[in-house]
Amino acid sequence: MGQGAFSSSLHSEFDTFIGAEFSCQPENTAPPNTCLMPEISGSEPTMSGNQSLCTKFTFVAFSSLAELQPVLFVVFLIVYLFTMCGNLLIIYLIWVTPFLHTPMYFFLVNLSILEMCYITTVVPQMLVHLLVETKTISVGGCAAQMYVFAILGLTECCLLAAMAYDRFVAICHPLHYTLLMSPPVCLKLAAVSWITGVVVESAQITWIFTLPFCGTGEIQHFFCDIMPVVKLACVDTSHNEIVLFAISVLFIMSPCLLILCSYLRILGTILRIPSATGRHKAFSTCSSHILVVSLFYGTALFTYLQPKSAHTPDTDKTTALMYTVVTPALNPVIYTLRNKEVKEAFQRVTHRNPLRQVD
Repeated sequence: MGQGAFSSSLHSEFDTFIGAEFSCQPENTAPPNTCLMPEISGSEPTMSGNQSLCTKFTFVAFSSLAELQPVLFVVFLIVYLFTMCGNLLIIYLIWVTPFLHTPMYFFLVNLSILEMCYITTVVPQMLVHLLVETKTISVGGCAAQMYVFAILGLTECCLLAAMAYDRFVAICHPLHYTLLMSPPVCLKLAAVSWITGVVVESAQITWIFTLPFCGTGEIQHFFCDIMPVVKLACVDTSHNEIVLFAISVLFIMSPCLLILCSYLRILGTILRIPSATGRHKAFSTCSSHILVVSLFYGTALFTYLQPKSAHTPDTDKTTALMYTVVTPALNPVIYTLRNKEVKEAFQRVTHRNPLRQVD
């Protein structure tokens, strides 16, 4: 065989090999956020380690509401500012009011700080995307958002459990309250809540972003939530989803069960109080926390304890709006309008009420 024929044959075989490995090459007409996806046979695709895939994701949650996006911008901006101001007000009132320097309000400060970070992780970016035509985010930016959001979500689960334990000790063991809920104990409970959120969710989100993402890169959501992003993976994730579901059950349901057990004991103690006034006063110290827990866990359980096949874009977006926007906005309202001591502190600060001791 001559040198020219050999060279021609070699180039032909090389082109065939490249064509088999990478069937889809980027074209100049492709949009900038288009992801490169290899054509792989079989029901469970495998990816080459050096394959270049998605570099950007596109949010399409509000694409069908183009004419309403300016209105949604105004609504969400008002809710965001209200949430930030409300939580800052709670933190300020607790800071300047000595009789609120108790374990219950120490945890409430933690919760308010967490809620401000929680809503800030999602809403400012959503507000920008409501004003621009290209609603994209880099894979790295998506990972950062998911890290912060997931860590704060699990931390809130643990903080709500710590707050339920505080109410349990206050009502069921009042004589030992100062010992069982001393400042070092409160600090440890808060630290464990934050550390649990960081460790567990860092591992979970790191696993998610080791998956290859391909296709159009369109996220049927308004932020990088876990399940909408996992749906973009090019590989079979069924086995990993079982692990993901088990982790969610363990670390979401465990605090929930602790809360339920605490309130069952609290309910039993309240029912044994002989006077109706005493029962009402004991229950009133828990009512705000019960409402917050109901709002938070109601949406969290519905969202994260469903199998992947049960998720739809519409239900994901609706429940996500509840726990990312509505719940953080309602928490300051619940803790100011339904909490006698916080209302008393607010009246003192604004000089609308003479200084007096809280009953």
